[in-house]
Amino acid sequence: MKVLFLSDVYYPRINGVSTSIRNSKINLERLGHSVHLIAPEYPFDTNKEKWITRIPSMSIPFDPEDRLMSYFKIRKLSNWIKKENFDIIHIHTPFVAHYFGLHLKNFLNIPCVETYHTFFEDYLHLYIPWLPKIFSKWFARRLSKRQCNKVDAVISPSPQMADILKKYGVSTSCEVIPTGIQASFFTQRDKKVFRTQYNIPLNKKVLLYVGRVAKEKNIEFLINVLNVLSQEDKDIILMITGQGPAEQEIEKKIISLNLQEKVKKLPYLDQENELPQCYAGADIFVFSSKTETQGIVPLEAMAQGTPVVAIAELGIASVIKDEEGALIAKDDIQHFCSQVKRLLDHRKFSIEQSKKAKKYAMENWSAEHMAENTINFYQKIIRESSAKKQLALNQP
Repeated sequence: MKVLFLSDVYYPRINGVSTSIRNSKINLERLGHSVHLIAPEYPFDTNKEKWITRIPSMSIPFDPEDRLMSYFKIRKLSNWIKKENFDIIHIHTPFVAHYFGLHLKNFLNIPCVETYHTFFEDYLHLYIPWLPKIFSKWFARRLSKRQCNKVDAVISPSPQMADILKKYGVSTSCEVIPTGIQASFFTQRDKKVFRTQYNIPLNKKVLLYVGRVAKEKNIEFLINVLNVLSQEDKDIILMITGQGPAEQEIEKKIISLNLQEKVKKLPYLDQENELPQCYAGADIFVFSSKTETQGIVPLEAMAQGTPVVAIAELGIASVIKDEEGALIAKDDIQHFCSQVKRLLDHRKFSIEQSKKAKKYAMENWSAEHMAENTINFYQKIIRESSAKKQLALNQP
C-alpha cells in the first residue's frame, strides 16, 4: 500500500505529532508498505530525506516554533501526486495540510482520513490571547466538527478524545488508534550513563519532565510540587527536557521560588539514544498536562522502567493505570507530592512499580502493533470507499 501523509509540522520541530508520524512511518514500512510525507520546510534544516517533500513556508507571529506552508506551492504538487498512485491520504494537522488533503480527495477520488492529534479547545486561547476564551472554545469545537466531517474517517489517539469529537457532532466514522512506542525505547539503558554525562550525582532524586515547554503542559504545577518536596528533601531535583514558548515564564517562576539549584534544564534530546538514556537516568517521570489527546512520553518513560506520577485527565487517562507502573495523582499539589513520596520513600514499592511499568508498556503499547491496526483501518476505509463508488455507478 502507498500512503501519503500530509502535515503542517514535522522534525526538526519536535512535538507529539512529529513523533507519531515518525513512528507510523517506520513501522508501516516494516510491514511492507510505503509512506511519503509532505511537510513544511524549516530554516537551517539540513536533514534531507527522500521520503519527505518539503514545502516553502513562513513563520507564524503568535507561534514562532511552527511554520505555515505556501498553499500556492503545495497545489503545484497535485499532478505529481496523481502519477504516484497513492492508495490513501492521511492528514495529521488541521491547517494547510487539511485543506490540501481535501483538494486531493476530490482531485484523485481516493479516500482521505485524518488523525485528531491536538485538543485545540483547551488551549487555543493561550496562543491567541486577544480572543475571548469562551469564543475560542466555541470556534475550536465548530472548526473541529466541520473538518472531521469533511474526511472519510477520523483516527483518535484515545477513547476520551473520540467521545469529545462525538459531543462536537462529528458523525464521520472514528477509530481509536494510539501512537505506539518504538522498539528502541524498550532496550534498557544504564542509569549511570546519563547522570555521568550531565554531572548529576547518583544520590540525587531526579524527577523528570519531557516535552514542549508551553503553557498547556502545566509545568508551573510541577515547579510548585518541587518547591513543596524540596522543603523536606534537599536531594530532590527536577529535570525539564524540552523547549518552547513558555521558557521565560518558567524561568521567572523558578527564580521567584529560589529553585535555580533544584531545576536542571536541557534542550530536546536525540530520540534514538539520548532520550531513552534520559528516561533511564530519572527516578520518577512526572506529568501534569491536562490537554493531551494521548500522551506518549509517560509510556516512553515506562518502557525504560521509570515509574510515572501523572494527573490522569483526557488522553492520559487512557494510557496509564494506577499502580501498573504509574501512580495517578489528583489535580492538587499536596496529593501529587504524596504520590511522588510513596515512590521515593518506599524502595520495595518503587522497584515493583518499575518492573510493572516496563511490562505494561511492552505488552500494550508496541508501535508495530499500532501500525498493524492502522493498516487494517486503511483497508477498511478503502473497501468502504470502493463500495460507495460502485453503488454510485450502478444508480440509474
